[in-house]
Amino acid sequence: MIRLLHRWPGLLALLSVLMLALSGAALSVFPAADRLTAPQAETSLSVADLAGRIAARYPGVEQIKRSPSGRITAYWFNGDVAEAATIDPATGKAVASADPNPVQRWLTNFHRSLFLEDGGRIVMALGALAMLVLAVSGMLLVARRAGGWRRWFAPIKGPLAGRLHVEIARIAVVGLMLSSVTALYMTASAFGLLPDQPAALAIPATVSGNTGVKVSAINFLQGTPVTSLRELSVPAADDATDVFTVKTDTGTGYIDQGNGALLAWQTLSGWERVSETIYMLHTGQGASVLGLVLGLMALSVPLMGATGTLIWLAGRRSRPRIHNNAPLARADTVILAGSEGGSTWGFAATLHKALHDAGLQVHAAALSSFDAAKLQHAHRVLILAATYGNGGEPASAKGFLAKLEAMETPPAAQLAVLGFGDSSFPAFCGYAQRVASLAAAKGWQQMPGVATVDRQSPQDFARWGSNLGAVLGLPLSLEHQPVLPAATAITLVSRRDYGAEVQAPSAILRFAVPKSSLWQRLAGAGFARFEAGDLLGVIPQGSTVPRFYSLASASDDGFIEIVVRRQPGGLCSGQLTMMEPGGTALAFLKPNPAFRVDGGKVPVILVGAGSGIGPLAGFIRANAQHRAMHLFFGMRHAASDFLYGEEMMQWHAEGRLTSLVTAASRGRRPHYVQDALRAEAQEVVKLIREGARIMVCGGRGMAAGVSQALAHMLAPTGLTPELLRAEGRYAEDVY
Repeated sequence: MIRLLHRWPGLLALLSVLMLALSGAALSVFPAADRLTAPQAETSLSVADLAGRIAARYPGVEQIKRSPSGRITAYWFNGDVAEAATIDPATGKAVASADPNPVQRWLTNFHRSLFLEDGGRIVMALGALAMLVLAVSGMLLVARRAGGWRRWFAPIKGPLAGRLHVEIARIAVVGLMLSSVTALYMTASAFGLLPDQPAALAIPATVSGNTGVKVSAINFLQGTPVTSLRELSVPAADDATDVFTVKTDTGTGYIDQGNGALLAWQTLSGWERVSETIYMLHTGQGASVLGLVLGLMALSVPLMGATGTLIWLAGRRSRPRIHNNAPLARADTVILAGSEGGSTWGFAATLHKALHDAGLQVHAAALSSFDAAKLQHAHRVLILAATYGNGGEPASAKGFLAKLEAMETPPAAQLAVLGFGDSSFPAFCGYAQRVASLAAAKGWQQMPGVATVDRQSPQDFARWGSNLGAVLGLPLSLEHQPVLPAATAITLVSRRDYGAEVQAPSAILRFAVPKSSLWQRLAGAGFARFEAGDLLGVIPQGSTVPRFYSLASASDDGFIEIVVRRQPGGLCSGQLTMMEPGGTALAFLKPNPAFRVDGGKVPVILVGAGSGIGPLAGFIRANAQHRAMHLFFGMRHAASDFLYGEEMMQWHAEGRLTSLVTAASRGRRPHYVQDALRAEAQEVVKLIREGARIMVCGGRGMAAGVSQALAHMLAPTGLTPELLRAEGRYAEDVY
């Protein structure tokens, strides 16, 4: 529901919201410019002294006004000619024209009503309402995606358009809410819907009947500072019943022109004060700095409109057309997809085609369309469910859990659940886990275990497909081909080999950085900019499915470096570990912002095994600031596969590496990296309590062992790996 409220007002009211935002941003400049150019009165100057100075130069003065910016304007008659000017309060002399800025006046009329009077005001009010709905729903969506209000500024992953949309919203949403609420208030006030206009103060029937008091001698005006003045109207000298009218920040009063006595006074009501505060907040008049800030936030609307449109279009494009989709009533296999951005639909289409080619009648639909009563003829239901943010339901799964909860009798069809998520989030595939748990509680028979796909990995998906095929008795091969960035040929310049003696051939491969165009360098596209921990997607010969390797270098190093271990039967790893200098591979970069060393001075605990040392070595190499970095590295045998062994000694001597603890699973005293952590438990716990960040890279089994070891070590402190992960202090890059 929240996503619908956010999406459709944004798309339908985009034009009016853009007009409001851009004209508002332009108008925000004028209060600041007025404040800078208008002569300002001294804080000690009284209204009486100011009026006296002006009257001495312009005896026919009839009115003096002070704007919220401090600009003082006087109006007088020179004979029969009405004149006006901006006044220097220090001298009472005219220094500039009082004519309004024509550009400001045009923009104001456009911003208020599109030059269409009341009809235009209503149109712009609807635009402000749409902006308010967008701001509120956007706040809720950002909080949900980040994992709660406390993680409002937590790193956001995903496509560039999505990340920009969220990052801009985090900063601008409060200002947009303020601007839209104040605009709606002012519209309601303009149409007389609010009680913010009090009854006019009546002029007393009894006055002195005299004239001629000097304005500079009026006691009330002598005690009123110019900085609080709004307007002073001077009475006609030939009308003894006329009076001075003075308006200040606190109220309105009448003064006898014969003796200078205060005849009546009316203090500003609560509604008036609220209205004036709202006017100030909306226009910036009297708060020019705030106005500029809100104007800058308004400029975010075109950017969020553009990125939001790109997100919507990407979602539509990423949902592929599924061919040969059997009617639900005739299907023996039902695929239900729960997708947020659309990528899960691509996996569903690949699965649908493979099952159809195997001779099954397959129906694919959104998870939100689930109806247990219509699954009578299905033999199996396959749920592919993404997780939105930190455990939330994806867009196309709306209402599924409620339907499942209300289900009285489970379908006869077997259920299999495949979760899609990002392992760097605390609730990895949390939505799929909730689906499986609730289905089990309802008695729905499931195929063993909830499988997961980490960061849209084609390899994880293919592995699940093989297991599914074995259960179904079908030779199922899922070759999913996601939409990939353009690949570039990279050339190998050097290699170092390890591990042959322990039957675990590995190599450190260093490639030249391809040349980048001027646009790529400016935009950071292609291979123009990358960091250790980002991913190098390599497309092996004879396949269109990339394999990803964590980078051990950054663009500042001037080379691309990865660590590759040859996997039995591995197409890509086999080709890479056999490549000689001068050979080329097709590759592209994929940012991995969740696995980077954030700025700061807190210690970093690096834990890796085997080829997982790659990005950790890159972090140490880049540690020119000598931040405390403690490395725990697991290998098979120190004599054969101590990757980066020589560099480690050098980095330690240079202060880039604070400490190194190794663990060899073969040799006289076999142990693993988690055992090394336990041996240093006291120091590790001390570092974590001091705020250390933990970064783990390597196989899933190793990562699970490390997490268990840390959980046991941290138990007395009340900390857990899950809590550290939620705080952004525990990051994994596992495979």
